[in-house]
Amino acid sequence: MIRIALDVMGGDNAPDANLGGALDALSRSEDIFVQLVGQKNVIDAWLRDKTYDDKRLQVIDAPEVIETGEHPVTAIQKKKNSSMVIGLKMLHDGESDAFVSAGSTGALLVGGQTIAGRLPGIKRAPLAVQLPTTKGKSLLVDCGANVDARPEMLVQFAIMGSLYARHLMGIENPTVGLVNIGTEEEKGNELTRAAYPLLKDCDKIRFIGNAEARDIPQGTADVLVCEAFTGNVILKMYEGVARTLLSQVKSSLMQSLRGKIGGLLIKPSLKGLVSTFSSKEDGGAPLLGLRGLVIKAHGNSTEVQMRNALLECEKFYNSGLKERIQDAFT
Repeated sequence: MIRIALDVMGGDNAPDANLGGALDALSRSEDIFVQLVGQKNVIDAWLRDKTYDDKRLQVIDAPEVIETGEHPVTAIQKKKNSSMVIGLKMLHDGESDAFVSAGSTGALLVGGQTIAGRLPGIKRAPLAVQLPTTKGKSLLVDCGANVDARPEMLVQFAIMGSLYARHLMGIENPTVGLVNIGTEEEKGNELTRAAYPLLKDCDKIRFIGNAEARDIPQGTADVLVCEAFTGNVILKMYEGVARTLLSQVKSSLMQSLRGKIGGLLIKPSLKGLVSTFSSKEDGGAPLLGLRGLVIKAHGNSTEVQMRNALLECEKFYNSGLKERIQDAFT
């Protein structure tokens, strides 16, 4: 049974969405044990009239809360009794197998690397997220953890991303593309020009060269590597364009009787398309290369997203990804 520490107080919809997601996850999997880390009086009051398996639920008191606007380093250093710090410490001490938080991204990144700790040989831990493409999914690494990176870090991101793609996405021999402004080897800024030959010479990955942003939706590579500034721009642009296009399609169909009739006919297919590009059910993104499993859930996660983040922990943990990454760097 996997023990998952949940930051009950983190996120825009805390604690309700987090607690509701936890109970839903418990009802769907008998192989998880959820440790609710947060203000005990708040948690106990919320649970009072709920039905759940109390043998697989534990409440850990954490009276302090790290707010989104706080400076990440200062918050981690000063708020030792916060739900995030206590949860990460439980992971470090072996009291938990995974930690999930929808709280401050900056604080989680700092805490993940300083409290949970990086695996030996790992320079930085990147966030990895799956993007929908015409071929299925591509993995974007890094999408939010390291806005400044060195060339050798991108090589590590590529190796970890390839292991993720192989063992969690089922891609036998994943391709790796370096996100750039052109396909030619000499294109790009100082970082990408320096990283290109390192990626090309790395025998642990299947590097196929540069990947332009316009080709990403066509599945130009299974793993897309970049520093977090570029990755986060790609991720948010992806979400914004998808949302806008789907809204425009719906608006166009509703402008005439013919469109409304056609909309009814294509509704099942349109629902599938919306589901593919929607983030409403995404659980979260793992921080790769840490000594323990840390999942960053969306800041505005709903109950469904928190449930899925908890259930994804089981999949990540059972894949042995941490051990595979550790083996690759020893």
